[in-house]
Amino acid sequence: MIDYDPFSDEAQQNPFPIYRRLREESPVHYIERWDSWALSRFDDIWRASSDSEHLTATRGTSSPFLLTKAMDAYRNLGHMDPPTHTELRGLIAPYFMPRRVRSLKEQIRGFVTECIDSFIDRGEGDVVGELAQIVAVRMGCLAIGFPEEDAEYLVDLVKRFMSRQEGVQGMSEVGVEAFEEMRSYLDRISDPRRARVGEPENPIEVFVRAAADGRIPAEEVGQHLALLLIGSTETFPKAFANAVLYLAQHPDQRAALVADPRKIPRALRECLRYGMPTQFLMRSVSNPFEIHGHKLSPGQSVMFMYASANRDEREFDDPDRFDIERISPRILTFGHGTHRCIGANFAELEGELLLEELLGRIPEYEVDLANSRRHVTEFIQGFEHLPIRFTARA
Repeated sequence: MIDYDPFSDEAQQNPFPIYRRLREESPVHYIERWDSWALSRFDDIWRASSDSEHLTATRGTSSPFLLTKAMDAYRNLGHMDPPTHTELRGLIAPYFMPRRVRSLKEQIRGFVTECIDSFIDRGEGDVVGELAQIVAVRMGCLAIGFPEEDAEYLVDLVKRFMSRQEGVQGMSEVGVEAFEEMRSYLDRISDPRRARVGEPENPIEVFVRAAADGRIPAEEVGQHLALLLIGSTETFPKAFANAVLYLAQHPDQRAALVADPRKIPRALRECLRYGMPTQFLMRSVSNPFEIHGHKLSPGQSVMFMYASANRDEREFDDPDRFDIERISPRILTFGHGTHRCIGANFAELEGELLLEELLGRIPEYEVDLANSRRHVTEFIQGFEHLPIRFTARA
């Protein structure tokens, strides 16, 4: 009988063997300790992601809310159901559409080249701390409206929020304190009294205007912005670090991208499928329903195990093989349905530009795994420090 707990050492250090067993032996797996169900197959999660009749996000969508209950549920876009969610998301959606994303392409490319310039002469660099993390937070400031002079502080704030303490399952005391600090900061920069005349220029101004107009409570503004801040700065640097590692492990595929950069978008999609940082997000059962003969009851939580689904043999041929030529019509890296990641277009552009510039200027490199450092929690896993070495520019 398979035993799965997201807090176990096995699940946090090398989860893919246990994910494979779950898909085969227990695709709708009950975890008694948490009164929660884990869905591990691609199609089950794809369908459930659009099921607002039986599942709700209002109680939270991550383990600190639904498993360990280290945080009280609060109200932001990630914790809303239609039609309220649809209406509010529609207010900020234009700022994340492809046309706006493309309009910022060269500014984002400038962030990338500045970062690479800072270490290329040394013959070594950290592709997280000196590259992807900096680009992610500067892009977040540009896209959402956070003050760019606060970028370094915002990275530290999110890192403290995501930190875990040895021996403590779930959020650490430092993480809870950082979240309160984050809310205080976001409340300050989004004071509804700052609402200005004219069309909003970014999502912060959209929420400020909505509060000033009475469309949302003023105390909710910072909560919505916390979701955007964490989403724009936390997971993508880890996803990019994985891509750098996979290409180092498959030098023939890396060489193919160097020779033909037009292949980079497809290659990035394969990187995002093969090793996404977010292991799962969650919903709560609002109305009873049945899946594969299992009855799910109101109040129970459901885990959408995205990392497992992206390796599902029913959806992908030879899913444990990394292949930049793979065509994947569907992946779950950005979720699906109502709560699909609103920043997906930015993340894809960010990844493409990072790979273009890194491979264009450093076509061959070695990853120094011995001096790398991983950040591992029950639902986010990835490198927070990944050094590479290469022949320094003459």
